[in-house]
Amino acid sequence: MYTAELSALAAALCWSFGGLLATNPARLLGAVPFNRIRMAMVFVMLSLMALLTGGWYSLTPNYGTILAASALIGIFIGDTSFYESMRRLGPRRTGVLFATNAPMTAVLGYSLLDERLPANTMIGCGLIMTGVGLAVFYGAAARQRHAFEEVRGRLGIGIGFGLFAAFCQAISLIIARPVLASGVDAVSASALRVGTAALALTALLLFRSRTVRSEAPLTPRLVGQVALSGLVGMGLGMTFLLHALAHGPAGLVSTLSATSPVLILPVLWAATRERPAPGAWIGAFLAVLGAACIFNS
Repeated sequence: MYTAELSALAAALCWSFGGLLATNPARLLGAVPFNRIRMAMVFVMLSLMALLTGGWYSLTPNYGTILAASALIGIFIGDTSFYESMRRLGPRRTGVLFATNAPMTAVLGYSLLDERLPANTMIGCGLIMTGVGLAVFYGAAARQRHAFEEVRGRLGIGIGFGLFAAFCQAISLIIARPVLASGVDAVSASALRVGTAALALTALLLFRSRTVRSEAPLTPRLVGQVALSGLVGMGLGMTFLLHALAHGPAGLVSTLSATSPVLILPVLWAATRERPAPGAWIGAFLAVLGAACIFNS
């Protein structure tokens, strides 16, 4: 009973915890090195899952090419931008900014795939953008001093990275949607996308740029933090999401799994012992409500 609902909420909770677990190693290592190490670890996890389920057999060379292109935009570029935003703004602001991928996907689907853009979708877009503004600009109280709420560098640059990450995610979904809709195994598709991104991130080492090398020594503690963030955020999160989709309608599952901006607030409260500001709560709820309007339109 309520298997789909509970599994979707569990996925959102895993993504919330995964964001918190990723903040410290991303700030210490740098966005590119962190994403490279994390993607390599997650690729091993997902590959084993796909091997056990036999999902690799559902992929064809044509599907693989499309998914690889999707990965280069959504993970190689998008995830790296996401973690750069997280380094600068912390997990709460970045999570809310990333929610803008829902209206971006809706608008791109309307523009490129001739999908409908009904009134509910337009209302949802407005709610998400309003919620993002409240959560980012009015979501922190003066009393909050924890590193998770700290803004490092210029706020505008962090916002830019977060919005660009959401845009890359939207483009990536538009590219991959026909393949995923064909019935290809979701775990093997994710493994291929993650593996492609890991290879591309590793290839950046050839440029010998400071931005692609770790900013801190890669200690066993840091490796453990990276692995744990990948296991919780993508390994468990993906498993719960797929389980939810197997037992419930996609619209309901998508809405409940998009509650991460709200679920991360009590998690942050418990982790930092600092109550989130009213703007954070209101903005997060508006973003989730907007996502509900879009996914169920």
